[in-house]
Parts: sequence; structure tokens; C-alpha cells
Amino acid sequence: MKTRLEHDLLGEKEVPADAYYGIQTLRGIENFANISGIEIGNYPHYVKALAMVKWAASRANQELGLLPDNIATAIQKACEEIIEGKLGDQFPVDLIQGGAGTSTNMNINEVVANRALELMGHQKGEYQYCHPNNHVNLSQSTNDAFPTSFKLAFIFMNEELVAELKLLIQAFRAKGEEFKEVLKMGRTQLQDAVPMTLGQEFEAFAANMEEEIDRLNQMARLFLEVNMGATAIGTGINSEPEYSQKCIKNLRIISGHEFLLASNLIEATPDTGSTVMYSSALKRLAVKLSKICNDLRLLSSGPRCGLNEINLPPMQPGSSIMPGKVNPVIPEVVNQICYRIIGNDLTVTFAAEAGQLQLNVMEPIIVHAIFSSIKMLQKGMERLRVLCVEGITANAQRCREMVLNSIGIVTALNPTLGYENSSRIAKRALKENRSVYDLVLEEKLLTKEELDELLKPELMIKPHKFYRKK
Repeated sequence: MKTRLEHDLLGEKEVPADAYYGIQTLRGIENFANISGIEIGNYPHYVKALAMVKWAASRANQELGLLPDNIATAIQKACEEIIEGKLGDQFPVDLIQGGAGTSTNMNINEVVANRALELMGHQKGEYQYCHPNNHVNLSQSTNDAFPTSFKLAFIFMNEELVAELKLLIQAFRAKGEEFKEVLKMGRTQLQDAVPMTLGQEFEAFAANMEEEIDRLNQMARLFLEVNMGATAIGTGINSEPEYSQKCIKNLRIISGHEFLLASNLIEATPDTGSTVMYSSALKRLAVKLSKICNDLRLLSSGPRCGLNEINLPPMQPGSSIMPGKVNPVIPEVVNQICYRIIGNDLTVTFAAEAGQLQLNVMEPIIVHAIFSSIKMLQKGMERLRVLCVEGITANAQRCREMVLNSIGIVTALNPTLGYENSSRIAKRALKENRSVYDLVLEEKLLTKEELDELLKPELMIKPHKFYRKK
């Protein structure tokens, strides 16, 4: 393999001749290889965000006269190519890394520098013409470029997550409409409660998920506050007074998002509060989603000895020993995804707390955890929608039979018969294994016509005027 010789603070190394990254990226590869097995390049939105930050910084430096036009133009062109999806295989550093993100920042610096060199007619590694630190990283530090990049990546990924969430909500809502006439028994504490429709249950799933759209977007907006120009610790050393505002202006242009400069850069540089808030929103979504998956598994339990109110699409044989068994594998895998998101949130919490003094060096694990949570949630919701929710069918007759045989329908008679009569009827029904309907008629508490009127489905599933027997 052909190589080129590069040097850094620690010495010299042979870098693959065709690699756009350089010696510092190579050290990152060697030091952190397969820590998580997830590389920067596995997240295209992250690579895109890194390039956008470098583009914005380059344009700001050009406007200030700090970068010659030919070098600035080459850097920006290189960044634009990366934003378009090129050179994605040149980001092989593991997401989990020491150094507070320095390996990530140098990875993008080196790739941009070497591509800019090519565009200028030079060879990779001829850094006297375009240097990763002197030119690409001008007016920056890892400590402002790195967090700004991952915040922008979170914004991009949140947009796709919300889009997938909306599709899942639509799927639940469609089932709510499809099942609106299916009368069933509602339950509290896993005991019979009062009647409802299966449509109401699925519409509630949709409403429950819909609340999370605003929550995710609200928390994602916190990422719009960034610390570009803070450089090392927030004092702005090695940057000019006008740099921050010019960089923010150009970041808005290239990203399409309304970024703003933090009011106190020394405070903002070690602060990871926005990641804590956003991670908590992911956890909240995961908790709700897992609860819904629990409900789907319960409602489909059986088929003979469980609730069996709905049928989930059969996706695979369920046992190596029990013929005919089919398991709810899609809700099960989404449950497990949700547990992982809850664990990731704890990781983010500990990492945010672990920052000391003027920098939080644990930001790489925060990035890894939130990227993982977003990606898994997005894929989990897509699998749940396509392979489960859209194919659910209702066992309407089974649902109705359980309503008619339930003790719970006595609640619908409570306003008319009174609590004492209703309680006595319920107790008799349980003891004698008879229906509430038959016992009410037997005791002549209501006529058949009166009873049928009170037990009309439309009267049991929403508020209505009480009928009081004279």
C-alpha cells in the first residue's frame, strides 16, 4: 500500500496515500478502534454538520480577510462536496473517544484540507498550501466547533425522527377510525372496568404519541444556541471580535436553521444542558411507546387463553418446540429498543454531570448515546408501523362477548340503580357466575326495554343524560 509521511506533535507516521484524512485521524483510529464499532461516517448527518460548521467558519474568516480567497474558496468547495455526500468513507474514527472530540474535529479538518489541496492543484499532505489547523481550523477550537457540529446533527436527525413519528400516529389514527364501532371492555389494574370502543383505544394511542411532536421539537430548538468563537474555554482567544457573529450568520445560511450565539461563551462551552433536556424527551417518547407495545401484546394475547381482542400480523414462527405458536415479535423488539433509550438517557445524564471546570470532556459519549437513541427509535417506529400496526385486525365478536359477560357493565347502571343495588348485583353475578343483565331482569330492577336502552353502546362510551327510574 502506498503511503505518505506526515508529522504531528508526537512524531511521524505513514498515512495511506489515497486517504483524505491525515496523521491525527490515524492516531484516533488506532487509539479508539472498535470501542463502540460505530464510526463518525456511520452518521451522514453528522458528517454533513461537521462540514457545514467548517464552511461557515471559512466564510467568516474570508470576510475578515484572515483567509486568502483561493484557500477559502477551496475549503468551501471541499465542504460543499462533503455536504453533498462525498467522502463519507473518510471518517473512520469511533464515536466514543478521549480528547473531548479532538479526533473528530481533526478528522474533518484533515479531510477538508486534503480535498482543498486537490482542488488547488496540489498533492494530499502538502499542508504548506492549506493546513488542517492553520487554515481549516482558523479561529476555532474543538471546544466550539465540535459541540456546534453535533447540535446541528441532532437537529437534522430530529427532523427525520419526528417525520417517522407522524407516520406512526397516522397509522394508529387510521385504526382508530377502522375500529370505531367495535365495542370492547376497558380495564384498570388489569381488571374489568367499563365499556369503550377499540377505536377509542387506538385513537388514544395516536393522541399519546402526538404530544411528543411538540416536546421533541421544543427540546431540539435548544440546540440552536451555540458557542462558535468561544475557542478553547469561552474567552475567544485566537479569534477576532467580529468572528462569532459572522460565523453564526454563515452557519444560518448553509444550514437553513436560525442559530444564535450564546450570551456567555464561558458558560456555554462546558454546558451540556440542552443534551440532557433532549435526551429526556427521547426517553419520554420511549416510555410511552413501550407502554403502547405492552398494550398491543396484552390485547393480542392468546389466541385461546388470553384477551384475543386484536390480531397482530404473524411475522415468524414463535417456537422451536411448540407448533402453531406465533409471538408478537415486533412489539417485543420495540420494547427492547425503548429500554436501550432509557439506558442511553442515564448515560447522557452521568456524562453531563461529569464535566469539570471549563470543558466537558465526556461529550463524545453523549453524542454516541443520542445518535443511537434517535436512530433506534426511528427504525423501531418504522418497523412497528409497517410490520405491526398497519396490519392489525379486530376480533369484534370476541370483544362484544366480553362486554356482555363482564361485571363491569354494572357501572353503566349505577346512576339509575344506585351504588348499593349495583354493588349487590355485581357480587351476585360473580358468586353465581351469571350475567348482570339476567340478574337485573330477575330482580325486576329494570324492564328489558329500559335495560337495553341503558346498555346501548353509544350510551356507554361517552357522557349522556342520566336515566333515573321513577
